[in-house]
Amino acid sequence: MLSNVHIFCFAASYSVALLLEVSRLFFRAPIRLLVIVGFSAAGLLAHTVYVVMRANPDPQRPPPLSSWHDWLLLLAWGVVVIYLFTMLRRPKAAVGIFMLPVVLLLIGVASLFRDTAPFPRDEALDVWGMIHGVALLMGAVSVMFGFVAGIMYLVQSYRLKHKLPPRLGLRLPSLEWLQSANRLSLVASSCLLAAGLLAGVVLNLVKRSPGMPWSDPVVWTSGGLFLWLLAVVLFESLYKPARQGRKVAYLTLASFVFLGLVLGIVLFSPSKHATPTNPTEPADESALAPVATDGGVR
Repeated sequence: MLSNVHIFCFAASYSVALLLEVSRLFFRAPIRLLVIVGFSAAGLLAHTVYVVMRANPDPQRPPPLSSWHDWLLLLAWGVVVIYLFTMLRRPKAAVGIFMLPVVLLLIGVASLFRDTAPFPRDEALDVWGMIHGVALLMGAVSVMFGFVAGIMYLVQSYRLKHKLPPRLGLRLPSLEWLQSANRLSLVASSCLLAAGLLAGVVLNLVKRSPGMPWSDPVVWTSGGLFLWLLAVVLFESLYKPARQGRKVAYLTLASFVFLGLVLGIVLFSPSKHATPTNPTEPADESALAPVATDGGVR
């Protein structure tokens, strides 16, 4: 029964939850919150089952985080967890209008890479490879959470600045909470991406076979993203006005755009990062030559 869970199951649940979130703008319904939580939790459960089933320990199958399909789905899973946590903490805040479209977009892109060949199993199972993948995954989730918090901050700030009455159903968290969330996302994403990049460097150095060249687009774009986040954190720490107001929101939005550029290069550029090997290709051409019984090669 569990093997029959498909992407459509949780994508449909998240879509219904998004429609219910949008309905906050038009009418009130006391039971709506419970229905949203129900559909979101059902989608998260199906989402989890799907990912776990793909992580079957069968040696003939790739491990978790061994393909862009799995990686993007895990990224979407992390955003959903943050969404549910935030919604349960602040049930009257319409955070789903901003977060669920990001989830559906990630699931849609993951579907495009469903048939993409997985990474080499020996590298994916390596300890450094797992640290590399998990840290970068969590760092990307943190950047996306900061992006959503930044959007909500700008919307809330505009409404208060122009003294606009709150629209029916569109109640957002306070500016203080959103500001703290933005700052936390900047620090967390910088630390996690630093850990992921360091693990990637170590993994590249300890490979017995020639590793990925340092001039690869993924290497320098990922390094650029980390340097950007590091500069943002230092700027925000040393320049006190950057800790308040819309400046920190703009910084998180810029970080999201930078992350999107990096992911675009990773997914669509001719990079050697996690390029799947051809299992039918022999390791040594001499292995194809027949060996004579007298020790010579014919």
